Amino acid sequence: MRVRLNAMQGDRAAGVLLGAACGDALGVPYEFGSRTLEPPPRMLGGGLGDYAPGEYSDDTQMAVCIAEVAATGADLREAAALDRIAANFVRWAAEGATDIGIQTQQVMALVRGHDGDGLGAAMREAAERLHRQTGRTAGNGSLMRTGPVVLAYLDDPHALAEAARAVSELTHHDPLAGDGCVLWCEGMRRAVLDGTFDGVRDGLALLPPQRRDQWAGWLDDAEAQPPQHFPNNGFVVTALQAAWSSITRTPVPAEDLANGVFACDHLRDSLYAAVGAGNDTDTVAAIAGALLGARWGVSGIPLAWQRIVHGWGDHRSADLIRLALLTTGGGRADHVGWPGCDRMESPIDRPLMAAHPDDDGVVLGNLLTDAIDSGVDAVVSLCRVGRRQFDRVPPENQVQVWLVDQPGANANTAFALDQAARMVAAMRDEGHKVLLHCAAGQSRTPAVGARYATVRTGRDGTSALAEMRKLLAEHGYGVNDELSQVVQRLG
Repeated sequence: MRVRLNAMQGDRAAGVLLGAACGDALGVPYEFGSRTLEPPPRMLGGGLGDYAPGEYSDDTQMAVCIAEVAATGADLREAAALDRIAANFVRWAAEGATDIGIQTQQVMALVRGHDGDGLGAAMREAAERLHRQTGRTAGNGSLMRTGPVVLAYLDDPHALAEAARAVSELTHHDPLAGDGCVLWCEGMRRAVLDGTFDGVRDGLALLPPQRRDQWAGWLDDAEAQPPQHFPNNGFVVTALQAAWSSITRTPVPAEDLANGVFACDHLRDSLYAAVGAGNDTDTVAAIAGALLGARWGVSGIPLAWQRIVHGWGDHRSADLIRLALLTTGGGRADHVGWPGCDRMESPIDRPLMAAHPDDDGVVLGNLLTDAIDSGVDAVVSLCRVGRRQFDRVPPENQVQVWLVDQPGANANTAFALDQAARMVAAMRDEGHKVLLHCAAGQSRTPAVGARYATVRTGRDGTSALAEMRKLLAEHGYGVNDELSQVVQRLG
């Protein structure tokens, strides 16, 4: 029985894979000191694999291998599902890996030539054999990819613990690696459901009794020391400590909308701290990013990051969100086919195509607005869209904002609205003509349009909203009270 998520929980579930990918891509340029870290870190690309800006590494690549199986609704504890995950690992190692950890590479070599049924068991046996030979198989390589597992078991912590350990053991035999995955998965599960970080500590109850006190002490150390105190973070314990330290020791800001300060800035600041831990920067930040995404949601991730993050399998932000939400839905889309449908249908039958009163390079529209007819080459969507909704617009110029047109349904209303307006501004500064739209062109579109006006002209939100009302009156303009108040409160 899958848990039914409300809008905020769906936002947070969708943030798990994307948060990990953003942390990964943020840490890539600085891995093992390949580039001098000048705060704040940026998605510059380069690093050990000559990555493009925003490109994620093996941390997220391996998570995608798991997510592609989890998104079918498979029980990841079963042999058939583990066979498919193992096959994805082998395919990835042969065709798409930009980097492979030493331990994972050794396991892959031991199963070379094995395919079909039993591959998962063969891979697990290879990991066990490697452990007998070296006694050192507690690297961070299974913890970095564990995010997708939690989304399949939001309703059952014990099944989650079993699955986390089973997937970890495909490449990492040491029980400590499995312990780390169990703790972090329970942390993410609770973050998605409750919006807290309490699950990491509570996850101690899911570990074997003889190791609970040891892990509790390691968590104590992480909360007492800065991330840089754990530089040898190729080990699963110190990787988890560095990530946990970056989260727990970074304060959650007190919201001050007039000065552009948001509580969910905690996600950004914590990832900066995770990268600042040094050494295996992409992995520590990917581990932290998965839990931060589970806590703050897609709507708490900066849109500038969401726009450029990408990687193996041609997956961009929308694809990672799709895999996450299909997993939470047991492999099934919702009643209208989202996520995964080619197109979302408009709730109205009349297209909207109105120039923004302060900038005719911004087109205000709805789901019926044809991007090419309106002459745009960039789109900022404030609603759910299909995978081919704007297939003639370059994917790097399509940004989707998680903003629900229902008061009380958004976890980060002000941040998402402000980010949307600033993304329009950034695209305009790049010379793009931008379509700004929601499903009907009402409420969300004029609200963000008004915020864009305040960003560009310095006018107050009240007058900007009035201007939007006058412009779109004939189209059934309306902005719900929550969005109106946010626009007026933002500085």
